[in-house]
Amino acid sequence: MLITDEEVAVKAAQAGAAVVAARYGAPLARFPKSGGDFATSADLEAEQAILDVIRTARPDDSVTGEESGRTGSGAAERMWLVDPLCGTLNYAARNMLVAVNVALRVGPDITVAASADPFAGEVFWTDGAHAYLRHDGADERLTPSPDTGLVDVNLDPPFPNDPAFRAVRLLAEPAFAERFRPRVVSTALAVAWVAAGRRAAYVTDGHLQDSVHFAAGIALCRAAGCVVTDLHGRPPHAGAGGLVAAADEETHAALLELIAAQFTAHTRAFSLGDHPEV
Repeated sequence: MLITDEEVAVKAAQAGAAVVAARYGAPLARFPKSGGDFATSADLEAEQAILDVIRTARPDDSVTGEESGRTGSGAAERMWLVDPLCGTLNYAARNMLVAVNVALRVGPDITVAASADPFAGEVFWTDGAHAYLRHDGADERLTPSPDTGLVDVNLDPPFPNDPAFRAVRLLAEPAFAERFRPRVVSTALAVAWVAAGRRAAYVTDGHLQDSVHFAAGIALCRAAGCVVTDLHGRPPHAGAGGLVAAADEETHAALLELIAAQFTAHTRAFSLGDHPEV
């Protein structure tokens, strides 16, 4: 029987998660990257395990991996986006808040995706129409909810909208604190949690087009029925517009209002000749 794309995504994410879980707490070689970032030997081994699954099941597809870059035909319409260990710094510090992300882009659309939690034994996945949680071999539909009031705010670079917008400034806004409770976990696993109703929303700056970090989470949230846009309320893959993924329209509107206030304040200051650096 032919394996479906969604099962390839799930199996690939599970293969990477198995490596991440097995290597946890072991001595890890570090490989420096730009901007003070780094990969570990676990990142590389997990990515290889993921690529082995994809290449076996879909040998004609191309792949963009966080560590190995782009491989396969440049003309391929089907592109797998792979982040083998989202939360490397957490992992290296023996913090279990990490994710393994796999997504398939066919043309302009992410059609299937999976985000695995190596330590909870959970895989959040979507076939493009619905989103599910797989645990102990059983699947249940994901249902977003704003009830927790928890909003994850990603404080990691890059910051393409700086100085007009910095996510960290949301944390100091009285209106934010009155309505939400901030969380910072530094892994895209928190985007999947929005789809699952464990977070009310997620906010980050950054370049989202073909992002190995966020493609899976965005697809999960969309399939679950979340409201997903960039910082200006536009489609999130339009460019360097960041991401707002919210459980419902009301939460999304409240966050966009707070974000818009930052952009407005910067524009006003600039027009008055004050050019703030932060």
